[in-house]
Amino acid sequence: MKKILLALLLITLTSAATSLKAQPVKENGHLAVDGKHLVNTRGEPLMLAGVSYGWHNWWPRFYNEQTVEWLAKDWGCNVVRAAMGIGPHRSYLDQPEWSKEKIEAVIKGAIKNDIYVIIDWHAHGIFQEAAETFFAEMAQKYGKYPHIIYEIFNEPVHDSWEKVKDYSIAVIRAIREHDPDNVILVGNPHWDQDIHLVADSPIEGFENLMYTVHFYADTHKQDLRDRCQYAIAKNIPVFISESAGMSANGDGPINYEEWHKWIDFMKENKISWVSWSIADKDESCSMLKPSASDFGKWKADDMKESGIKTRELLRKFAGLD
Repeated sequence: MKKILLALLLITLTSAATSLKAQPVKENGHLAVDGKHLVNTRGEPLMLAGVSYGWHNWWPRFYNEQTVEWLAKDWGCNVVRAAMGIGPHRSYLDQPEWSKEKIEAVIKGAIKNDIYVIIDWHAHGIFQEAAETFFAEMAQKYGKYPHIIYEIFNEPVHDSWEKVKDYSIAVIRAIREHDPDNVILVGNPHWDQDIHLVADSPIEGFENLMYTVHFYADTHKQDLRDRCQYAIAKNIPVFISESAGMSANGDGPINYEEWHKWIDFMKENKISWVSWSIADKDESCSMLKPSASDFGKWKADDMKESGIKTRELLRKFAGLD
């Protein structure tokens, strides 16, 4: 009888632990920034780990609540990134209502499944008026939810840090009119590589800001980690909002040695990370094959090498394996 009771207790504890892992927002609450760290509502440093959807205008079929549920429960994501394309055909600039519908499906899926969601303005240039309008609307609609993280500039390419900084301050103000405290991610020049420029001249006067770095492990190696370390030493909070194991063009073989160096570096410094991407483009960084369902429940045969490896890393991070 005692053995039976012990077994039942272990089952109950295991179930409770699994449930807790499946409810990261309930566990951690409103996130904030304390010095160089992302912290939970108790002030404890934490790491988010998840995946980014591909450009919504090219892979809209995956932008639904069912894929969010699958990524949360099967992949172990505690954050997903909704990449709203800005600029190319069918982007937000061409079709704002349709674009918002796609992004909001992911937002609603994240809230329903109790994980965090990054609302990503997936641009390579400055579209300030449109960005202010969009983020003011998102903050008004969703700012009350602790699930929300804003990424206000995906990858500045040609603009200087001074221009990106001015743009960012304007968009931050638009958000803060409606949402006083959810975390905002700020990009920096040259595809989010110039974090050292941020470290020497960060934005002042606002709370709960973090700065993004993007890496593709076969291209971006110790030099970029050194730039990150320089920024961290200056108390700059870094968030890896896009990453993968191959070269920066998104294709070619995965460099596992360098990818794992990045994983170790992020763990050591408690840096949150997001992998690119939920898409079925014919390239190695797109994690899915054309056979993959629109609605999740993907089998190994539906995933490319990067998808299989990313899922493995995320499940291990979440304690599911």
